[in-house]
This record gives sequence, structure tokens and C-alpha cells, in this order.
Amino acid sequence: MNLSHLGNLSHFGQLLAQDSPIVQLMEDLGEALSRNPDILFLGGGNPAQVLEAQQCFQKHLQALAADSKATSDLLGVYPAPQGADSTLQALADFFALECGWRVSPANIALVSGSQLAFFILLNLFAGQTSDGGQRQVLLPLVPEYLGYSAQGLQHDFFQARKPLLKLTQPNRFKYALDAEHLDIDATVGSMCVTRPTNPSGNLLTSAEMEKLAAAARAANIPLIVDIAYGTPFPGLVYEACENPWRPGMINVMSLSKLGLPGVRTAIVIADEPIIHWVARANTIMSLANGNLGPALLERLIRSGDLARLGHTTLPDFYRGQRDFLVDALDKALNGLPYRIHEPQGAFFVWLWFEGLPVSSQVLYENLKKLGVLVMAGEPFFFGWEKSWPHARQCLRLTYCQPEEVLAQAAQIIAAEARRLFG
Repeated sequence: MNLSHLGNLSHFGQLLAQDSPIVQLMEDLGEALSRNPDILFLGGGNPAQVLEAQQCFQKHLQALAADSKATSDLLGVYPAPQGADSTLQALADFFALECGWRVSPANIALVSGSQLAFFILLNLFAGQTSDGGQRQVLLPLVPEYLGYSAQGLQHDFFQARKPLLKLTQPNRFKYALDAEHLDIDATVGSMCVTRPTNPSGNLLTSAEMEKLAAAARAANIPLIVDIAYGTPFPGLVYEACENPWRPGMINVMSLSKLGLPGVRTAIVIADEPIIHWVARANTIMSLANGNLGPALLERLIRSGDLARLGHTTLPDFYRGQRDFLVDALDKALNGLPYRIHEPQGAFFVWLWFEGLPVSSQVLYENLKKLGVLVMAGEPFFFGWEKSWPHARQCLRLTYCQPEEVLAQAAQIIAAEARRLFG
């Protein structure tokens, strides 16, 4: 049997086995961390190693290992499909205290990572319908997280809207929701946004979120909000921000950007029927979640450490990293036609070279040869099929590396940009 090409696979197999931007991202991550450790790594989404957070996690891991009952439960017991009752109750109490959300354990489910959570959620509400129709996921503004882009179990799974582009100050800009052109019709099964946004660090305003929530209610579709970088944890927002939850909304959180990507734990907050469906799908696809992430999460909540990490430790650290990289870029790129998206959250700088003579994909490849790994901007504009030069002129840079790496990378990026612009 010849298995050398995708044509041997089912439709489902072809969708999952094809090359995709998220596969490229993770391959770059693996190469940088194992095969080419000397590369200046400003790509990928791996969080920084924050010493105070690492010490906190180690403390709780040691306490779990020292408790024979906890260790037995951790290693030798399948959890309930939705998650352990004690963890769900701890989360409900935490959300009530920190966010004012009126949720019970029945509104919460644990899933093995947010990538799986979104695979379930996006395909619950989009795709082929029982009457032979087809629904899509609406991205109210791009660029958007490319990890969603290959998750649909059909082609043409997304439709997206072009944002308003506002020049805010010298060498800065910001994306804004074009609420007048949302145009939600019967082809839309759900809406999805990240807040703050990966890749741009954009923070949708409270007014923009209310407009999206109102539009979703009017269309009788869920509004899915990815707050992997947001409040109440890990709290990587650099101005006042609250993420609301109310019936009809689905909030998704993760332990990854807290500093625990290896435990693969996501939290879904939604109406009870949706939680029921998510738990069933998660059971079919992975049988059960791992126990380590939820066990650590419960200890972090009850000790008060989770609130402390999200209030001060992590935002203070990443704010300093952001300021350093932005300053380094401003100095290195002086005189070039560049703009930085207002860095309001997450841990990325979104860099726009106006009139870039080549595509950002070519610039990414050039920089990789020079020893700097970044992310090209084009893949983040999926779902928007029309031509837009801006979509080929942006790079995503992470500031999770030491300052000497960020400074050196900024100089190399600037030198290559000057060569291209001539």
C-alpha cells in the first residue's frame, strides 16, 4: 500500500495531516529548543521562564509529591469527564470573587489544552448541518490566532472581517472593530475573538465587546472569547481590563501562558448545555484529562498564589519585557517606514513595515537564515480572502527571551529591513 501522499487519506485525514501554519510554528519551536539552541528565538508562543512563578509551581509540585494520597489520586485515578468536583468548585469560587461571574461548577469544564478545547467548540457550532447546510466561524477582525486556522472539519470553515486601522501616534497603530460591517447571516454558526489578541497584542475595548455580544445575541449564536493571555489569569494586560461572562458567551482560559504549557489544561466557562456537550466530546476524543494540571490549579487557587501571579508577578514581568523590546526596536528601526501595534496585552510585538518590498514570509525566511526566528504575518489573516497589502507586511515577535537576545534580534531585523528598503 502506497502511503506517500495525502490522496490515500480520508477527507478528515487530509485536513489533519496537511501542512498548516500552526504545524510550522511548533516545528520552529521544536527546532529552536532542541536542534538549534543558538538561534535568537522571537517566534512561537512559549511563555517565559519567570523565576518567581517557577518557584511557586515547584513548591506545589513538591507538596503534591510528599502527600501519598494526593500522589495516588494524581497518578492512579481517572478524573470525571467534566473535571474533579473539588477543582470545579474552586474555580467557580475564584471566578465569583475575582470577576463577579455568576457561575457554578456546572458552567465549567476542564479540557486537555485550549487547542483541543477550540477544536471541540469550533466544530460544535460550525460545519455541515443536519439539513445539508453549512455554517462558518466568524472572526470579527483579523489578524487572529493562527492555531484556529486548520481546526475545521471542512474547507471554507472561517469567514473574517477586515478591521479598521487607526494611526495612533508616530510609529504606532491599532486595529479596531468595524461594527458596521459585521454582516452576520445564516451562514455564521459562532463568533470567535481573542482578548488580548494573539498576534497583535490588541485589546478590544469594553464597548467593542458589548457590540459583539449584542450581535451574537441577535443572531442567536455563541460568542467565544479566548482569554488565554487575559484576566483574571495570567493577567497579561497592561491597562484596565475586565473580561465579562454572561449566558450565551463562552470563555476559554488556559494554564499555558501562566507558565505551565506542559500540563495541557484549559478551562471552558459556558452555559450548562454547552459544558455537557464539551465534556462528552472531550471524553470521546481523549477519554480523560490529565490530573496534574487540575491538581496544581486547585492548589494555586486555594493558596492565593493564582491571584497573586495574575495581579502582579506575571504582568509586571512581561510589561518590563515589552518596554525593553519596543524601545530596542524604536532605536534600531529609526528612519525606516515601520509601525508597532499598540502593545496592550499578551507577550508579542506586532511589527508593520509599510510598503515592505517583499512579503513578510520572505522576510521571515531571510531572518531565519540570519539566525533570528520570528513569525510571518500572512497566516494570521485567514478567513479574509480579499487582497490587502497590509496583511503581507507584518511580523510577530515574542518578548519572552532575555534582554540580550531581544536587543541582538532587533539589530538584525533592522539591518535586514534597511537592506530590503535599499
